[in-house]
Amino acid sequence: MKKENLLIIEDEKLQREILEDFLKKKGYHVLAVENLKEAEKILQGREINLILLDWRLPDGDGLSFLETLKSEYPLIPVIMITAFASIEHAVTAMKKGAYHYLAKPVNLEELLLLVERALNESKLTKEVYLLKERLKYLSREEFQKVEGIIAESPAMQKVLTLVNKVAETQAPVLITGESGTGKEVIAKLLHQLSPRHEGPFIKINCAAIPETLLEAELFGYEKGAFTGAIQSKPGLFELAEGGTLFLDEIGEMPLSLQAKLLRVLQDNTFRRLGSLRELTVNLRLVTATNRDLQKMIKDALFREDLYWRLNVINIHIPPLRERKEDILPLAKFFIEKFNKKYGKEVKELSKEALSALFQHSFPGNVRELENRIERGIILAEGAVLTREDLGLGEETSKKGWVGEDLWNLPLEEAVERLEKSRIKEAMEKAKGVKVRAAEILGITERMLRYKLEKYGLGG
Repeated sequence: MKKENLLIIEDEKLQREILEDFLKKKGYHVLAVENLKEAEKILQGREINLILLDWRLPDGDGLSFLETLKSEYPLIPVIMITAFASIEHAVTAMKKGAYHYLAKPVNLEELLLLVERALNESKLTKEVYLLKERLKYLSREEFQKVEGIIAESPAMQKVLTLVNKVAETQAPVLITGESGTGKEVIAKLLHQLSPRHEGPFIKINCAAIPETLLEAELFGYEKGAFTGAIQSKPGLFELAEGGTLFLDEIGEMPLSLQAKLLRVLQDNTFRRLGSLRELTVNLRLVTATNRDLQKMIKDALFREDLYWRLNVINIHIPPLRERKEDILPLAKFFIEKFNKKYGKEVKELSKEALSALFQHSFPGNVRELENRIERGIILAEGAVLTREDLGLGEETSKKGWVGEDLWNLPLEEAVERLEKSRIKEAMEKAKGVKVRAAEILGITERMLRYKLEKYGLGG
């Protein structure tokens, strides 16, 4: 049975009933009204796929209403019908955007062919339109296979095992982990392993867009919904039709929008801004955050009911410092990637560089490692990356030396070296502000000044 909704606007009762009965028997959902006022109410509250519009109506002119339809609902095909057929009328209607023009009495078989053809062409037009809108959200990388999946460590192997288990389901997934751990990479992998892999993968960072704009981006809007809305625009829930919608930094979503997202998850329906029409959702929702949502719930910053809707499946990605087995294979992967990008031929890491990487705590996780390797490839003068190329030279050298060799020094010298290293680190964290550095070290500013002078650290 066909699912398209057809709207007939015809004031002659007999003609209206003939058209309605015929099209219903052909399997369409048909709504029939006798005037423009009733038609406007239906258009505001229902999704209509095609309109049959009479030329003359008791409360207005069909031709004028056609102009309104083409302005507010440009993708809905309109077939004009009239008892006053003429070539002039037909040309006028077509110029104003009518799909076709039929004279009364309507030939029902001709009407059926026109309806089927109009719906097929309208479907293609909508697909092209949605594709153009989707392309605004897709970079070139979105059309490539997901890359950067490195799972040498038991922790990441466990993550990939879970991804394989849940990818085939439609359940919402919440990905948690520190910034830079690769949450988006896992989201893409979930999509590519799912039955929806041929559909779009649409992503948005909830923290990067103001609240008012975020609502419009997610749900779309109708023309005139707010100042500046000069034409209707589909939201991401529509653009992700048949695919996956990835909401990154979900913890930054305002409470007002959280309520609307909860409704989508409960009912699988939503409305564009400025519209009363219910639209159906057909997608897989994946969310991610680097925040503690349970703490946010206690602080009344995140809805508990939404949390349980999103957290049907939780995938936690451990920080890079807890999976050091992945550092070397990730580094090799990034070296190869940036060799191609910059036309370099770096072969390997020096022993000092590798040691520095393993000693580094990577607060920026995989993203930081990638950035350091890219920096190194750009700066490298030979086939070997040095720790200086990676920007880990002096700081990491000192930290590594302190940690490994301190026990081999005389006590007094060991204390002095450790103290000097700690003071340098605190001054770097405090960006040279002595009061702040003293607080980090747990000493007075006066004592810090003395130590800086003692060790020749620019006091």
